[in-house]
Amino acid sequence: MLPLRFSDFAAAAVHLFTALGAVCALMATLALFDGAWERMFVWLGVALVIDAVDGTFARMVRVDQRLPRFSGERLDLVIDYVTYVFVPALAMIRGGFLIGTSGLVIASLILVSSLYHFSDLASKGEDYTFVGFPAIWNVVALYLFALAPPLWFNYAALLVCIFFTFIPIRWVHPVRVAKLRLVTLVVTTLWSVAAIAAVALGFPSPFWVQVILVAAALYFVAMTVELSVRAHF
Repeated sequence: MLPLRFSDFAAAAVHLFTALGAVCALMATLALFDGAWERMFVWLGVALVIDAVDGTFARMVRVDQRLPRFSGERLDLVIDYVTYVFVPALAMIRGGFLIGTSGLVIASLILVSSLYHFSDLASKGEDYTFVGFPAIWNVVALYLFALAPPLWFNYAALLVCIFFTFIPIRWVHPVRVAKLRLVTLVVTTLWSVAAIAAVALGFPSPFWVQVILVAAALYFVAMTVELSVRAHF
């Protein structure tokens, strides 16, 4: 039996750090059932931060070489499905954005379509884009809570996102994008400020927060359209 080294403990610590996302999911769910929406999004935000940085830590300590038996990618996918998909879908129901049988049907479509995305081995392009709608239902839920749109709009917007899960257009990554990188990073920063303000100031959000969120969404949709057109033509 080989002796354990500090690097092995460091690799295990990275897996443990990733696993904390599951705890965030639990805390977000408890907040959800309390109707404490802002607290729920705080926990989902913490999970998002963990997901954003754990890959960097894993590469730094070479987790795949130190602990080859354990797949950080599998661990990440399990936690991402809970925090990006399941908890937000449940929040949309409990928050009144999906109601009745039709709401349950759309929530079920969100869960099933996201399983397709998470299982798709070609869901990420070589240019770091996402192929098909990237199942960021935590972000979609934030928009619904922040904007408080009418019910018909909720249903239409969610169905459009579900539909585009299966359409192989390229959705821009907000950090790794190469084209207009500086502009995109600025927009991403502004969006992050607005998202934090939305949670801090309560729902529905103030008008200036809504303007930034909508403008950022339109920018990323435009970038997605441009990247997809360029990739196919």
